[in-house]
Amino acid sequence: MTDYFKARINLEPSEVPKEWINIVPDLPTPMTPLVNPMDGKPAPPEMAFAIFPKECVLQEVSQERTIPIPNELREIYAKSYRPTPLHRALRLERELGTEGDDIKIFYKNESTSPTGSHKPNTAIAQAYYAKKDGLEELVTETGAGQWGSGLAYGCNLFDIKCTVYMVRASFTQKPGRKILMRCYNAEVHASPSRFTESGKLFLEKDPDHPGSLGIAISEAIEHSMSSDKIRYSLGSVVNFVLLHQTVIGQEAKIQLNKAGIKDPDIVIGCMGGGSNFAGLMIPFARDKLTGANSEIEIIGVEPRACPSVCKGQYRWDFGDTAMKGPIAKMHTLGHTFIPSPIHAGGLRYHGMAPIVSILNNNKVISATMHHQTEVIKAGIQFAKTEGILPAPETAHAIKEVIDQAIKAKENNEKKVILFNFSGHGYFDLLAYKEYMTGALEDYELPTESIKKALESEEMPKIDESQF
Repeated sequence: MTDYFKARINLEPSEVPKEWINIVPDLPTPMTPLVNPMDGKPAPPEMAFAIFPKECVLQEVSQERTIPIPNELREIYAKSYRPTPLHRALRLERELGTEGDDIKIFYKNESTSPTGSHKPNTAIAQAYYAKKDGLEELVTETGAGQWGSGLAYGCNLFDIKCTVYMVRASFTQKPGRKILMRCYNAEVHASPSRFTESGKLFLEKDPDHPGSLGIAISEAIEHSMSSDKIRYSLGSVVNFVLLHQTVIGQEAKIQLNKAGIKDPDIVIGCMGGGSNFAGLMIPFARDKLTGANSEIEIIGVEPRACPSVCKGQYRWDFGDTAMKGPIAKMHTLGHTFIPSPIHAGGLRYHGMAPIVSILNNNKVISATMHHQTEVIKAGIQFAKTEGILPAPETAHAIKEVIDQAIKAKENNEKKVILFNFSGHGYFDLLAYKEYMTGALEDYELPTESIKKALESEEMPKIDESQF
């Protein structure tokens, strides 16, 4: 008889990691700098300090392999929700016909955070550093609302004002998320909005504009520059955000060891900007780069409607649509690209984290993509077996997990599969309703759309010889 009582592996609050893992010094090719959009040269520290909390900027460029987590911050994590549990998906294994010791599926359950996703891991840290700097407000963008909810929660902990520009398509689709943010005392605006010059420009062209993360970022950055007591807060893409998320992978390692497993064979996560995926995989990617586990397979999963890694180019691009923020070298579909309004709003960003891009470009990790109908179908299968309804973003990872487990079964392989359950889907019921009623559509990104965005005259041309 299956022992379901051993399907959950917990850690004690004292086991919250004491440091973050910085993979930048171990990357196979050097990390490229953020570039000033005004002159095409590496952004000076003064520019970064005017945008982000100071300590976050220092962490962004750090060459230390580990960075200590302040004791006060660790205590806040432990009091709130960390460590999060690791589950073995025994009922899903049974559903797939892989039950036994040959194919094991584990998921790191980040949905147990107060806001239901992994986002507070960096939101609390950024709010903590903002408070130390004497700041009065943090402003940000959000797609599906997971990040906006996380930052609203973090700011509320430290009595800092929070303003969120939420992509209009998600603002309409996910009213529960904006209600949650407002419960944490945040101001939430549909983006594009009439509160910024950037937003007004896009609304003049299209009053019904669905928005994009690139546009919302432009609005948030513009807002943040209006006072020296305000800073911009980012929930993905940049180095310091991925750094803060490495508590996920570190805890998962300890938990797997407690289950008698030295290393997983496959690590999987969904990818939008790269934060939850990187948070789980970076400790394992370091092992792969250092030779401690060179055989591990690491897979990032994207939507076919916005596959920046699978179909984009690795090149320099603006992080936002209005070209107000720094330029980064990353996998991108072009900053002018407006993705289809899929339900996985957190995966609709045109670019990918530079760290993830470098790892993919050097074949340390790989990427794949799925349609949203097959993704939501996988999410329902997971809910029926494991009891938790996943966010549409998370369901992308689950779809790939199912594919990998079936593939291993067909090939008579023994595999340990680990994935990040990055968030629950209880604010995303409309996606599941549309699937059940047959109203959910798939969007395949046309090659012509990518080509048009990447060939735009506005795409930056950076001389790398100056670095």
